[in-house]
Formats: sequence, structure tokens, C-alpha cells
Amino acid sequence: MFEEYRAAVQCLLFLSPEPLTTSELSRLSGLDADVVEYTIQQLRNIYSRESLGLDIVLLDGGWQMCTRPEHADYIEKVFPVRRRPLSHAALETLSIIAYKQPVTRLQIEAIRGVKVEGVLQTLLDRGLIAEQGRKNAPGKPVLYITTNEFLRQFNLQSLDDLPPLEEFKQPDKECLP
Repeated sequence: MFEEYRAAVQCLLFLSPEPLTTSELSRLSGLDADVVEYTIQQLRNIYSRESLGLDIVLLDGGWQMCTRPEHADYIEKVFPVRRRPLSHAALETLSIIAYKQPVTRLQIEAIRGVKVEGVLQTLLDRGLIAEQGRKNAPGKPVLYITTNEFLRQFNLQSLDDLPPLEEFKQPDKECLP
């Protein structure tokens, strides 16, 4: 019977472009949630024990089948990486959005001290951020948030995995020699 459960969960995860929660997997497969969780853990154990190229990871509250990072060289032979790395400005803007979301363009510009329209477009084009409605303020500015693609690319399960902001604060000038 486990083989049937395993096949059902594997198929659903393989076909889904987005993470699926345990309750979604339960609904789609007709299995109880605890059976889904057990099946996922057994699959993960099999993938790990057999040193397979796949894994099932928890991403933003949902499960997703993905390739193991150590096999990236093989993946790039089929799907060559075409993207250039993010610029310093894009990484800085993305960091602000990740920690302050939802946030408006004007709030980001106030923190960075420069215009960010082009950078925001780049991040939107890459699917790292998305618009999450509008702020209830004059002009109804767009609110920006990070996406599941952001979590995937930075290997985070959720925003809770971001390091605390205190780690990035610079020491007081009085403390410097």
C-alpha cells in the first residue's frame, strides 16, 4: 500500500510548479494528512539513503520536489544558466523588501537614498518580488513583497530563516579604534 501512496505523492509533487501544503496534497491524493507527512518523510529518507538527485523540501509552508544542489552541474548542461548575477543595487533593494515587506517604492528609496524603479522592474522580471496590492495612503502606492522564487533562489524555507537584522548593523563609531 505504501508504494501506491508514494506514487501519488511523488506524482503530485513532480507535476506542481509551486509548493503544495500537506492539506493540499491530502485533498488531491485522497490520503489523510498524517499519511501524506509520513510518505514525504519516507521519500526523503529514500532519496537521501540512495543518494538520488532529487529531494523534497519544505518551502514557505509547502512541499516541493527539487534537484539536490550538489548536482547543479548536470542541470546546467540541460538548462544553461543565462542570468547574470544580481547587481549590488538589486541585492540591496531585495534585502529591504525581504525585511520590511510589504513596502512601497518610496519607502525603499527613502532607505537607499536613490531611485529604484529600474531595479524593481528587474526584480519583478526575475520573479523575486511581486506586487501585493496598494497601500491605503495618498496616491495608493504599490506594495512589494518577496515571492516563493525568492525563497527558492536563496534556499530559504520561509522568511523566518533570514538572519536577524542585528547581524548587519555596523558598530558605533565610538567603538572603532
